[in-house]
Amino acid sequence: MEDQPIIQFRLDRHSGLPVYRQVVDQVRQALRLGVLRPGDQLPTVRDVVEQIAINPNTVHRAYLELEQQGLIEGQPGRGTFVRRSLPGITPQTAALQRRLEAWFRAARAAGLDDEAIDALMASTKRSSDTEEAK
Repeated sequence: MEDQPIIQFRLDRHSGLPVYRQVVDQVRQALRLGVLRPGDQLPTVRDVVEQIAINPNTVHRAYLELEQQGLIEGQPGRGTFVRRSLPGITPQTAALQRRLEAWFRAARAAGLDDEAIDALMASTKRSSDTEEAK
């Protein structure tokens, strides 16, 4: 039986985000949540291409950006490895996460689907960003 990769990439073709950016964001999130840790090996470019059916150059671009951020490093002939992690969940963010989980349950109970939740979250973030800029 073949080992499952530590991270499974997902592609959202409706997000408006470039595909390479989605890969970068997913690696950063996995680092922040502790799913990926220093020394862990990332999937090969070929594995990512097979996983989410994208161009190899897109994966190379994402991995290059992560390498430039000092988060991963390629080791010729061995693969690509996590170099450092990102700050994880603090007690304050854990409390916010619990409140957000309750909000998601309420949104589902109100009949909102993923698309409606995403739209509401994006709209609320834009409003919040606009208020902060004032």
